Amino acid sequence: MGPSSGLELQSPLFLPFFFFMFLTIYLIGYFFVFRNWSPKIRPESASCLISLFHGTPAVILGSSAILSDPNRGFASQNTPFQKLILDYSIAYFLMDLVHYLVFFPGDVLFIAHHLATLFVIATCRHAVSHGAFAVIVLLILAEVTSACQNAWTLAAARRSEDHVAAKVYDALSLPFYALYSVVRGFVGPYFMYKMVVFYAGGCADGLVPRWVWVSWVVVVVVAIGVSIMWITNLWLELYRERTRKLEQKKIR
Repeated sequence: MGPSSGLELQSPLFLPFFFFMFLTIYLIGYFFVFRNWSPKIRPESASCLISLFHGTPAVILGSSAILSDPNRGFASQNTPFQKLILDYSIAYFLMDLVHYLVFFPGDVLFIAHHLATLFVIATCRHAVSHGAFAVIVLLILAEVTSACQNAWTLAAARRSEDHVAAKVYDALSLPFYALYSVVRGFVGPYFMYKMVVFYAGGCADGLVPRWVWVSWVVVVVVAIGVSIMWITNLWLELYRERTRKLEQKKIR
């Protein structure tokens, strides 16, 4: 990639363009794709739609951005391609934050999550211009389950009134829980361990300030902890539900 291509990928217009794109997708979902769905679940369904358009592309493009950098590492300088991925994710989280502020202003947990995530991505993108390798890998790990999770969430929203949605929900639950558990319970924490060891060893001193990487670690560790608690509760609910169904069959 030549210098001119790098400059093109760093255009300040990409962020507002991506935000407008996600806003358009959200409005299409809310007013057209899910127009016949219950008003109670239309906002969250539209949110799932923009998440679908962010998650899988972020995984594919993020992986490409990492693999295409011959100098990739925890202290490497952000490449123009990596900055583009960061802008793409900033736009998504900003749009989804607007969604929560408008429809669910009392959902403090998700609002705090989005603000913290935006802090991590924005400081990496604009404040230090290093560390995109770590942030994008964490983004990939967070979004690799996105397609399955959003399909599961949409099916869960409709399962009480649509037997097809109920079947999809039942079919997706076990593989989704398993994949999510492996990624958030093992792969994510292992990568975080490698990241902490590197930064705590002073290998990025002068490139990524201590307050920056420490704040990244705090945000991600809390996010991983909440994710583990969430998936643990889902496993328990699935166990209770399957147990109840077995007991009902025995009674019959």
